Amino acid sequence: MSRLQSRFAELKQQNRAALVTFITSADPDYATSLSILKGLPAAGADVIELGMPFTDPMADGPAIQLANIRALAAKQTLAKTLQMVAEFRQENQDTPLVLMGYFNPIHYYGVPRFIADAKAAGVDGLIVVDLPPEHNEDLCDPAQAAGLDFIRLTTPTTDDARLPTVLNGSSGFVYYVSVAGVTGAGAATLEHVEQAVARLRRHTDLPISIGFGIRTPEHAATIARLADGVVVGSALIDQIANASSPQQAIDGVLGLCRQLAEGVRGARL
Repeated sequence: MSRLQSRFAELKQQNRAALVTFITSADPDYATSLSILKGLPAAGADVIELGMPFTDPMADGPAIQLANIRALAAKQTLAKTLQMVAEFRQENQDTPLVLMGYFNPIHYYGVPRFIADAKAAGVDGLIVVDLPPEHNEDLCDPAQAAGLDFIRLTTPTTDDARLPTVLNGSSGFVYYVSVAGVTGAGAATLEHVEQAVARLRRHTDLPISIGFGIRTPEHAATIARLADGVVVGSALIDQIANASSPQQAIDGVLGLCRQLAEGVRGARL
């Protein structure tokens, strides 16, 4: 059983959703980002998505685009992101960690080398936003053969005819993008989310995590009643953007994470 499978199975037994947190690696700098990463599990994060900085993050809204710019200005590279995962793993062997980003840096790094290094560092899965299932052989198939989960995004515009193709080769969990737009965009209505989860469950047994636009503990709790996972990114990254010191950034992210975790954990009581 992979770390992701174990975590979702364990939470299912506890009858609660996972809090999935997203940060961009080396935002605002390597040391601060590593402190945040190491602090997230104790603050209530059940699964961590770590962004691989890229110059053109086309699926991301302003908050995460600026996080990418800050990380790249701090000279973050894909090799250093993998190093950050390895440093996190020295202290934490339990929390699933997924790398999220775009194919260009992986292609440049070299797919076989990236898969081997990601596995060695302690990465559990990949979300590669701009690689459709028609290109499974480019990364998805070799990654899964090496034991890395490949997590797909589905959206409100993924219809029933397209869904089986998108879910083909998916593992770990399914990431449902609840709004047709970029990260941090407005939130979907509850009715829409309910219908979407019901539709996805007809197509897959994988856990369903919902993201894009979730910013408050109350909103996280609402989603946690319907889905297996609640993904929060932009709201955490805003804490970094608005901080006036590294310590304030660390405290801001971990403080909000604790509040979100409380919302998620109390959702089904």
